[in-house]
Amino acid sequence: MRSPFAALLLCAGLAASLHARAGGPPPIYDEGADAKAAIRATLAEAEKARLPVLVVFGANWCGDCRMLDATFKQGPSAPLIAQHFKVVKVDVGRFDRNVDIAESYRVPLKKGIPAVAVLSPQGKLLYATEGGELADARKMGDQGVYDFFTRISASAK
Repeated sequence: MRSPFAALLLCAGLAASLHARAGGPPPIYDEGADAKAAIRATLAEAEKARLPVLVVFGANWCGDCRMLDATFKQGPSAPLIAQHFKVVKVDVGRFDRNVDIAESYRVPLKKGIPAVAVLSPQGKLLYATEGGELADARKMGDQGVYDFFTRISASAK
């Protein structure tokens, strides 16, 4: 039988955990998503739009992933990404989720996240960050990220 003190500590811990989550930044990766299904759906959209798919591997705890996600929404990279790619984000957790998907696209997560793979609308691999090219996205800044995706969009045609 548990003591009332232990139950009180458990409740306090749960309350603190919920408070921390409520006050933290919103998630950018859906941790419960079926990544394979999301990629299939995005490939279907890409085929209709005749655009390549940008598969972005990352995690909610990753500062560089958050920075990259922000550049997709504002700044010079936002229109470039919107015009040249269909984007799907894949959560890798603490390198314990969807690792098989990253490996299937030759993306070595141990080199760092965020990491990307570019697929043709038919699902053929066109490009992968095999050397951790985006793992220091915060140091790259908006211009570095823009330059990177300018090169990638040119090679994905």
